[in-house]
Amino acid sequence: MIETLRKSLPFAVAAGATRAVYGQVRRRPPGGRGRWERTNHAGRTVDLYSGPATVAGTALAAVIAPGLSARTRTAAALAVLVAGGCGTYDDLAGAGDPRRGFRAHLSALREGELTSGAVKLFGIGAAGLAAGALLKERALDKVLAGVVIAGAAHAVNLVDVRPGRAAVATLAAAAPGLLRRGPAGTLAAAPAGAVAAVLADDLGERTMIGDAGAHALGAGIGLAVAAGCGRAGLAVHAAALVGAAVAGDRVGRAAAPGGA
Repeated sequence: MIETLRKSLPFAVAAGATRAVYGQVRRRPPGGRGRWERTNHAGRTVDLYSGPATVAGTALAAVIAPGLSARTRTAAALAVLVAGGCGTYDDLAGAGDPRRGFRAHLSALREGELTSGAVKLFGIGAAGLAAGALLKERALDKVLAGVVIAGAAHAVNLVDVRPGRAAVATLAAAAPGLLRRGPAGTLAAAPAGAVAAVLADDLGERTMIGDAGAHALGAGIGLAVAAGCGRAGLAVHAAALVGAAVAGDRVGRAAAPGGA
């Protein structure tokens, strides 16, 4: 009964908060509607309101979830809010940037240009490492946990190429965590509840979670994984996520204008 409450409460809070923020931003979009509208792959106009909504829902649910230590709550708030903030910045400031992949943004940085993609890379990486340091006690475990959190944030964003894919990927990744006891199950419920609240709108091509939502949801999943794994599990997940990032970078560069 207690375990069920520990998971159902953050799920419900995340879903409720996400819908509330989604509705509020939709009624009064900061900076006007045009700033938050995009044309999707099918040529339809969709909004980005569900991105900040899922950030808020995931962070709030993780912070107030029962049974978590103060360090874990702080780690969750830090990772999710920074990932979501960096993603929001990229959604708004980097909308017209055709560059894709880590190498493209690092090359621009070497030439003196700080792109929104570079902000994401360093911001989410730093937040992941800081959150990992709060979750774990030993130095190596801190680093591995940080890689898992930041890597998961980027991994969910990698699959966000069609309506609903990042949302479904988040639910699929959260499912094993929801079966676990302790902090892992509790933390997994937060991104699951948030994305469930906007899944129908995402699949219906009325909204898209964008980089804001994808990175925040991924960070939430990474937190759940890191909280529930020992060193061996952290190492396996970290290696898999780094591999996915490298593969995604190659695909992104190939798909970008002038890519090979």
